[in-house]
Amino acid sequence: MPKAGRYALRAVSLAAALGVWQLLTSLDIDLWLRFSQFPTVTDVARAFADRVSGPDYWTDLTDSLTRILTGFLLAAVLGVATGVLVARSRLAEDLLGPVLEVIRPIPAIALVPVAILLFPSNEQGIVFITCTAAFFPVLVSTRHAVRALTPVWEEAVLTMGGGRWRILASVVLPGALPGIFGGLSVGIGVSWICVISAEMISGQYGVGYRTWQDYTVVNYAGVFVGMVTIGVLGWLTSTAVELLGRRLTRWLPRTSYDAGGRPRNARIAVTEVTAGAPEAPAPASKSENTANTAKSAKSAKSAKSAKSAKSAKSENAEKSEEARDGHLV
Repeated sequence: MPKAGRYALRAVSLAAALGVWQLLTSLDIDLWLRFSQFPTVTDVARAFADRVSGPDYWTDLTDSLTRILTGFLLAAVLGVATGVLVARSRLAEDLLGPVLEVIRPIPAIALVPVAILLFPSNEQGIVFITCTAAFFPVLVSTRHAVRALTPVWEEAVLTMGGGRWRILASVVLPGALPGIFGGLSVGIGVSWICVISAEMISGQYGVGYRTWQDYTVVNYAGVFVGMVTIGVLGWLTSTAVELLGRRLTRWLPRTSYDAGGRPRNARIAVTEVTAGAPEAPAPASKSENTANTAKSAKSAKSAKSAKSAKSAKSENAEKSEEARDGHLV
Protein backbone atom coordinates (compact mmCIF):
# COMPACT_ATOMS: atom_id res chain seq x y z
CA MET A 1 0.00 0.00 0.00
CA PRO A 2 1.42 3.46 -0.85
CA LYS A 3 2.24 5.95 1.90
CA ALA A 4 -0.71 8.18 1.06
CA GLY A 5 -3.08 5.28 1.48
CA ARG A 6 -1.55 4.33 4.81
CA TYR A 7 -1.82 7.88 6.14
CA ALA A 8 -5.43 8.04 4.97
CA LEU A 9 -6.17 4.77 6.76
CA ARG A 10 -4.68 6.14 9.97
CA ALA A 11 -6.73 9.32 9.69
CA VAL A 12 -9.90 7.29 9.15
CA SER A 13 -9.10 5.17 12.21
CA LEU A 14 -8.64 8.26 14.39
CA ALA A 15 -11.81 9.88 13.04
CA ALA A 16 -13.77 6.70 13.71
CA ALA A 17 -12.57 6.61 17.33
CA LEU A 18 -13.57 10.26 17.83
CA GLY A 19 -16.93 9.57 16.22
CA VAL A 20 -17.64 6.68 18.58
CA TRP A 21 -16.62 8.86 21.54
CA GLN A 22 -18.93 11.67 20.42
CA LEU A 23 -21.82 9.25 19.86
CA LEU A 24 -21.53 7.52 23.23
CA THR A 25 -21.18 10.73 25.23
CA SER A 26 -23.82 12.79 23.41
CA LEU A 27 -26.41 10.02 23.84
CA ASP A 28 -25.49 9.52 27.53
CA ILE A 29 -24.99 5.78 27.12
CA ASP A 30 -24.79 3.96 30.46
CA LEU A 31 -24.22 0.25 29.91
CA TRP A 32 -22.04 -0.67 32.90
CA LEU A 33 -19.58 1.98 31.64
CA ARG A 34 -20.96 5.43 32.44
CA PHE A 35 -20.31 7.52 29.36
CA SER A 36 -22.79 10.13 30.60
CA GLN A 37 -20.07 11.39 32.95
CA PHE A 38 -17.67 12.00 30.06
CA PRO A 39 -17.41 15.32 28.19
CA THR A 40 -18.17 15.18 24.51
CA VAL A 41 -15.59 15.71 21.80
CA THR A 42 -17.00 19.16 21.08
CA ASP A 43 -16.71 20.14 24.77
CA VAL A 44 -13.06 19.06 24.82
CA ALA A 45 -12.39 20.92 21.57
CA ARG A 46 -13.86 24.16 23.01
CA ALA A 47 -11.86 23.78 26.22
CA PHE A 48 -8.72 23.10 24.21
CA ALA A 49 -9.26 26.26 22.12
CA ASP A 50 -9.74 28.34 25.27
CA ARG A 51 -6.65 26.83 26.89
CA VAL A 52 -4.42 27.36 23.84
CA SER A 53 -5.41 31.01 23.62
CA GLY A 54 -4.08 31.69 27.13
CA PRO A 55 -0.43 31.95 28.30
CA ASP A 56 -0.68 29.29 31.03
CA TYR A 57 -0.96 26.42 28.55
CA TRP A 58 2.33 27.26 26.83
CA THR A 59 4.08 27.82 30.17
CA ASP A 60 2.97 24.40 31.35
CA LEU A 61 4.01 22.86 28.03
CA THR A 62 7.49 24.41 28.22
CA ASP A 63 8.02 23.30 31.82
CA SER A 64 7.01 19.70 31.13
CA LEU A 65 9.17 19.48 27.99
CA THR A 66 12.17 20.95 29.82
CA ARG A 67 11.84 18.41 32.63
CA ILE A 68 11.33 15.45 30.34
CA LEU A 69 14.21 16.30 28.02
CA THR A 70 16.64 17.03 30.85
CA GLY A 71 15.83 13.84 32.74
CA PHE A 72 15.75 11.70 29.61
CA LEU A 73 19.10 12.93 28.28
CA LEU A 74 20.73 12.29 31.65
CA ALA A 75 19.20 8.81 31.73
CA ALA A 76 20.37 8.08 28.19
CA VAL A 77 23.99 9.00 28.91
CA LEU A 78 24.14 7.29 32.31
CA GLY A 79 22.19 4.22 31.15
CA VAL A 80 24.33 3.57 28.08
CA ALA A 81 27.59 4.13 29.98
CA THR A 82 26.58 1.92 32.92
CA GLY A 83 25.17 -0.77 30.65
CA VAL A 84 28.38 -1.01 28.62
CA LEU A 85 30.49 -1.00 31.79
CA VAL A 86 28.49 -3.77 33.47
CA ALA A 87 28.42 -5.87 30.30
CA ARG A 88 32.16 -5.55 29.61
CA SER A 89 33.64 -5.68 33.12
CA ARG A 90 33.15 -8.47 35.65
CA LEU A 91 34.37 -6.21 38.43
CA ALA A 92 31.77 -3.56 37.59
CA GLU A 93 29.08 -6.23 37.37
CA ASP A 94 30.02 -7.56 40.82
CA LEU A 95 30.14 -4.08 42.36
CA LEU A 96 27.18 -2.36 40.67
CA GLY A 97 24.97 -5.29 39.65
CA PRO A 98 23.47 -6.16 43.07
CA VAL A 99 22.72 -2.51 43.92
CA LEU A 100 21.10 -1.82 40.55
CA GLU A 101 19.01 -5.00 40.63
CA VAL A 102 17.67 -4.12 44.09
CA ILE A 103 16.72 -0.57 43.06
CA ARG A 104 15.35 -1.47 39.61
CA PRO A 105 12.00 -3.00 40.73
CA ILE A 106 11.13 0.10 42.79
CA PRO A 107 8.65 2.31 40.84
CA ALA A 108 10.14 5.69 40.07
CA ILE A 109 7.03 7.45 41.33
CA ALA A 110 7.61 5.83 44.75
CA LEU A 111 10.83 7.86 44.96
CA VAL A 112 8.92 11.14 45.29
CA PRO A 113 9.43 11.29 49.10
CA VAL A 114 13.13 10.52 48.60
CA ALA A 115 13.39 13.30 46.02
CA ILE A 116 11.69 15.76 48.35
CA LEU A 117 14.16 14.91 51.12
CA LEU A 118 17.26 14.91 48.89
CA PHE A 119 16.85 17.93 46.61
CA PRO A 120 16.36 21.52 47.68
CA SER A 121 13.73 22.28 45.00
CA ASN A 122 10.79 20.46 43.49
CA GLU A 123 12.15 21.08 40.00
CA GLN A 124 15.31 19.08 40.68
CA GLY A 125 13.29 16.32 42.33
CA ILE A 126 11.02 15.96 39.28
CA VAL A 127 14.05 15.75 36.97
CA PHE A 128 15.53 13.09 39.26
CA ILE A 129 12.33 11.01 39.10
CA THR A 130 12.18 11.35 35.32
CA CYS A 131 15.82 10.34 34.98
CA THR A 132 15.36 7.31 37.24
CA ALA A 133 12.32 6.16 35.27
CA ALA A 134 14.19 6.15 31.96
CA PHE A 135 17.54 4.97 33.33
CA PHE A 136 16.73 1.32 33.96
CA PRO A 137 15.14 0.47 30.57
CA VAL A 138 18.18 1.98 28.84
CA LEU A 139 20.56 0.16 31.18
CA VAL A 140 18.98 -3.26 30.72
CA SER A 141 18.66 -2.99 26.93
CA THR A 142 22.25 -1.78 26.57
CA ARG A 143 23.58 -4.57 28.76
CA HIS A 144 21.79 -7.28 26.81
CA ALA A 145 22.74 -5.75 23.44
CA VAL A 146 26.44 -5.60 24.33
CA ARG A 147 26.49 -9.16 25.64
CA ALA A 148 24.81 -10.43 22.47
CA LEU A 149 27.58 -9.14 20.18
CA THR A 150 29.53 -11.69 18.15
CA PRO A 151 33.08 -12.20 19.56
CA VAL A 152 34.45 -12.57 16.02
CA TRP A 153 34.16 -8.81 15.45
CA GLU A 154 36.24 -8.01 18.49
CA GLU A 155 38.82 -10.62 17.55
CA ALA A 156 39.09 -9.10 14.08
CA VAL A 157 39.86 -5.66 15.55
CA LEU A 158 42.45 -7.17 17.89
CA THR A 159 44.06 -8.98 14.96
CA MET A 160 44.45 -5.69 13.12
CA GLY A 161 46.13 -4.11 16.16
CA GLY A 162 43.15 -2.26 17.66
CA GLY A 163 42.91 -1.55 21.38
CA ARG A 164 40.04 -1.34 23.86
CA TRP A 165 38.90 2.11 22.83
CA ARG A 166 38.99 1.07 19.18
CA ILE A 167 36.83 -1.96 19.99
CA LEU A 168 34.42 0.24 21.94
CA ALA A 169 34.06 2.77 19.12
CA SER A 170 34.08 0.37 16.17
CA VAL A 171 32.37 -2.75 17.50
CA VAL A 172 30.56 -2.35 20.83
CA LEU A 173 28.63 0.88 20.36
CA PRO A 174 27.68 0.43 16.67
CA GLY A 175 26.71 -3.21 17.21
CA ALA A 176 24.62 -2.42 20.28
CA LEU A 177 22.82 0.61 18.78
CA PRO A 178 19.61 -1.26 17.78
CA GLY A 179 19.20 -2.59 21.32
CA ILE A 180 20.09 0.77 22.85
CA PHE A 181 17.42 2.58 20.86
CA GLY A 182 14.91 -0.06 21.86
CA GLY A 183 15.58 0.86 25.48
CA LEU A 184 15.43 4.58 24.66
CA SER A 185 11.99 4.14 23.07
CA VAL A 186 10.72 2.42 26.20
CA GLY A 187 12.45 4.95 28.45
CA ILE A 188 10.85 8.01 26.87
CA GLY A 189 7.39 6.57 27.39
CA VAL A 190 8.06 5.68 31.03
CA SER A 191 9.54 9.15 31.55
CA TRP A 192 6.29 10.80 30.48
CA ILE A 193 4.30 8.63 32.88
CA CYS A 194 6.53 9.54 35.81
CA VAL A 195 6.98 13.24 35.05
CA ILE A 196 3.21 13.75 34.87
CA SER A 197 2.72 11.84 38.13
CA ALA A 198 5.49 13.84 39.82
CA GLU A 199 3.94 17.10 38.64
CA MET A 200 0.58 16.02 40.04
CA ILE A 201 2.14 15.28 43.44
CA SER A 202 4.74 17.97 43.98
CA GLY A 203 4.79 20.23 40.93
CA GLN A 204 3.77 23.86 40.68
CA TYR A 205 3.63 24.11 36.91
CA GLY A 206 3.39 21.64 34.05
CA VAL A 207 0.80 19.66 32.14
CA GLY A 208 0.40 17.13 34.95
CA TYR A 209 -0.08 19.85 37.56
CA ARG A 210 -2.69 21.63 35.43
CA THR A 211 -4.54 18.39 34.71
CA TRP A 212 -4.77 17.61 38.43
CA GLN A 213 -6.00 21.14 39.18
CA ASP A 214 -8.76 20.74 36.60
CA TYR A 215 -9.80 17.49 38.26
CA THR A 216 -10.01 19.08 41.71
CA VAL A 217 -12.38 21.77 40.39
CA VAL A 218 -14.44 19.17 38.46
CA ASN A 219 -13.43 20.55 35.07
CA TYR A 220 -13.49 17.26 33.18
CA ALA A 221 -13.11 18.88 29.79
CA GLY A 222 -9.86 20.46 31.03
CA VAL A 223 -8.74 17.05 32.29
CA PHE A 224 -9.18 15.62 28.81
CA VAL A 225 -7.29 18.57 27.33
CA GLY A 226 -4.36 17.63 29.54
CA MET A 227 -4.65 13.95 28.59
CA VAL A 228 -4.69 14.75 24.88
CA THR A 229 -1.71 17.07 25.30
CA ILE A 230 0.26 14.38 27.13
CA GLY A 231 -0.60 11.82 24.45
CA VAL A 232 0.47 14.08 21.58
CA LEU A 233 3.71 15.08 23.31
CA GLY A 234 4.52 11.46 24.10
CA TRP A 235 3.85 10.41 20.52
CA LEU A 236 6.03 13.20 19.12
CA THR A 237 8.98 12.47 21.40
CA SER A 238 8.75 8.71 20.81
CA THR A 239 8.65 9.29 17.06
CA ALA A 240 11.69 11.55 17.31
CA VAL A 241 13.64 8.85 19.16
CA GLU A 242 12.61 6.22 16.60
CA LEU A 243 13.58 8.42 13.64
CA LEU A 244 16.94 9.18 15.22
CA GLY A 245 17.49 5.46 15.76
CA ARG A 246 16.68 4.70 12.14
CA ARG A 247 19.04 7.43 11.02
CA LEU A 248 21.95 6.14 13.11
CA THR A 249 21.31 2.50 12.21
CA ARG A 250 20.62 2.97 8.50
CA TRP A 251 23.21 0.27 7.76
CA LEU A 252 20.77 -2.34 9.11
CA PRO A 253 18.71 -4.31 6.54
CA ARG A 254 15.05 -3.31 6.75
CA THR A 255 12.06 -5.21 5.43
CA SER A 256 8.98 -3.54 3.97
CA TYR A 257 5.80 -5.61 3.90
CA ASP A 258 3.43 -5.64 0.98
CA ALA A 259 -0.33 -6.25 1.05
CA GLY A 260 0.10 -10.01 1.08
CA GLY A 261 2.00 -9.87 4.35
CA ARG A 262 5.20 -11.33 2.90
CA PRO A 263 8.42 -9.35 3.15
CA ARG A 264 9.00 -7.64 -0.19
CA ASN A 265 12.78 -7.71 0.10
CA ALA A 266 12.69 -11.41 0.90
CA ARG A 267 10.53 -12.09 -2.16
CA ILE A 268 12.96 -10.20 -4.39
CA ALA A 269 15.89 -12.08 -2.90
CA VAL A 270 14.20 -15.43 -3.48
CA THR A 271 13.46 -14.47 -7.09
CA GLU A 272 17.06 -13.43 -7.71
CA VAL A 273 18.46 -16.61 -6.18
CA THR A 274 16.06 -18.74 -8.20
CA ALA A 275 16.96 -16.94 -11.43
CA GLY A 276 20.69 -17.34 -10.85
CA ALA A 277 20.59 -20.99 -9.82
CA PRO A 278 21.24 -23.73 -12.39
CA GLU A 279 18.24 -25.58 -13.67
CA ALA A 280 17.49 -28.86 -11.98
CA PRO A 281 17.60 -31.94 -14.21
CA ALA A 282 14.26 -33.18 -15.45
CA PRO A 283 12.98 -36.40 -13.84
CA ALA A 284 13.75 -39.52 -15.87
CA SER A 285 10.95 -41.30 -17.65
CA LYS A 286 9.91 -44.90 -16.93
CA SER A 287 11.68 -46.33 -20.02
CA GLU A 288 14.89 -44.51 -19.11
CA ASN A 289 14.70 -45.88 -15.58
CA THR A 290 14.25 -49.43 -16.97
CA ALA A 291 17.19 -49.04 -19.36
CA ASN A 292 19.39 -47.72 -16.54
CA THR A 293 18.43 -50.65 -14.34
CA ALA A 294 19.22 -53.17 -17.08
CA LYS A 295 22.52 -51.46 -17.79
CA SER A 296 23.47 -51.59 -14.12
CA ALA A 297 22.57 -55.30 -13.94
CA LYS A 298 24.61 -56.05 -17.07
CA SER A 299 27.62 -54.20 -15.67
CA ALA A 300 27.37 -56.12 -12.42
CA LYS A 301 27.12 -59.46 -14.31
CA SER A 302 30.16 -58.61 -16.47
CA ALA A 303 32.18 -57.70 -13.41
CA LYS A 304 31.20 -60.96 -11.72
CA SER A 305 32.18 -63.03 -14.84
CA ALA A 306 35.55 -61.28 -15.05
CA LYS A 307 36.20 -61.98 -11.41
CA SER A 308 35.31 -65.68 -11.86
CA ALA A 309 37.63 -66.01 -14.92
CA LYS A 310 40.46 -64.39 -13.02
CA SER A 311 39.98 -66.81 -10.13
CA ALA A 312 39.99 -69.86 -12.50
CA LYS A 313 43.15 -68.62 -14.20
CA SER A 314 44.87 -68.30 -10.85
CA GLU A 315 43.88 -71.85 -9.89
CA ASN A 316 45.22 -73.26 -13.24
CA ALA A 317 48.51 -71.45 -12.72
CA GLU A 318 48.88 -72.98 -9.26
CA LYS A 319 48.19 -76.51 -10.60
CA SER A 320 50.75 -76.10 -13.38
CA GLU A 321 53.32 -74.98 -10.83
CA GLU A 322 52.65 -78.03 -8.67
CA ALA A 323 52.92 -80.41 -11.65
CA ARG A 324 56.26 -78.93 -12.69
CA ASP A 325 57.61 -79.25 -9.19
CA GLY A 326 56.58 -82.96 -9.12
CA HIS A 327 58.21 -83.65 -12.48
CA LEU A 328 61.48 -82.17 -11.31
CA VAL A 329 61.44 -84.30 -8.24
